[in-house]
Amino acid sequence: MANENNNLLEVQNLKTWFAVKKGLLKRTVGHIKAVNDISFAIRPGQTLGLVGESGCGKTTAARTIARLIPATTGKVSFDRLDVLSAGGKDLKKIRKEISIIFQDPFGSLNPRMTVADIVGEPLKVHKNISGSELIERVAGLLQKVGLSADHLNRYPHEFSGGQRQRIGIARALALNPRLIICDEPVSALDVSIQSQILNLLKDLQDEFGFTYLFIAHDLAVVEFFCDTIAVMYMGKIVEQASADEFYHNPVHPYTKALMSAIPQVDPALRKKLTPFTGEVPSLLNPPKGCPFHPRCRDACEQCKLDLPQLQPLEHQSDHLVACWKCKKNVKVQ
Repeated sequence: MANENNNLLEVQNLKTWFAVKKGLLKRTVGHIKAVNDISFAIRPGQTLGLVGESGCGKTTAARTIARLIPATTGKVSFDRLDVLSAGGKDLKKIRKEISIIFQDPFGSLNPRMTVADIVGEPLKVHKNISGSELIERVAGLLQKVGLSADHLNRYPHEFSGGQRQRIGIARALALNPRLIICDEPVSALDVSIQSQILNLLKDLQDEFGFTYLFIAHDLAVVEFFCDTIAVMYMGKIVEQASADEFYHNPVHPYTKALMSAIPQVDPALRKKLTPFTGEVPSLLNPPKGCPFHPRCRDACEQCKLDLPQLQPLEHQSDHLVACWKCKKNVKVQ
């Protein structure tokens, strides 16, 4: 992990567990370990992609970082502020400097509020702006995301999915944040609209220097968008590397299976599909050892007994992997 002074966001040993209660007395009988000890860092102006299957804990991790869900244990540092314990002025600063773009452009906008109210609400709360100045600022934000001032007094149901997501992006930009969490911002959109939104986010980053935590389940979406990519499986990060290294040298069996499923237009470039075997294990009762071993065709006896730790490869210190199969390539620490 990079030096702390160079990182805008640092996540260390983060866990977010949800208690499972049963019976009349609602006693806790177990925990859903949605996020189970993950660590990563993002430098200013960079984009880290957090990818994996649905249910692997990506969104829970993102919402925990944004203080929308309470963490169980761990540490989240934003510009040297402790996000998880911050209060008062520090929490207000974090709220202004960390924004989130939600996955669902239909459910994330209040249907009873106009676009002016939706985008302008952060400015009212944090900047105490109102009247003509507020309308002018909101109109400027809409123009940045490809909409116009004519949309100010319309309601969300009057827009397409792509336009609604642009409204959500405008709301996220309202306070000029330093970190924007993009929680699968294009997964609910048509393919033709996805590229428009991704290009918009990239252009905004180039213009304003935003830092992104980009959540996705589609590796093809993050290929040309992220600087670093981390793969999650059952609440844990199983591989992390720079985008170039990640796509040219995937190591973990789970990553390879995800990569092989990326559609290729050119038949000559199509890779042989490496299908998963079995079902995703229960987060309430995860398997012993490596969580991926019940679905891995290359699992050995050690995989079934011991949990592998995320460690750097021998010849690539910034490429981390948690896999016993790759142990011979892991640098001894």
